[in-house]
Amino acid sequence: MAKKDYYAILGVKRGASDKEIRQAYRRLARKYQPDVNAGDKAA
Repeated sequence: MAKKDYYAILGVKRGASDKEIRQAYRRLARKYQPDVNAGDKAA
């Protein structure tokens, strides 16, 4: 089984700082949060 590249999922480089990783995670969390995006089927 292939390993997931979580850096690519978050859209950050492997050398990203903790702050950059946190920001990317929160950006995606907001994007896919169903309460915020009620009309979006991907959420």
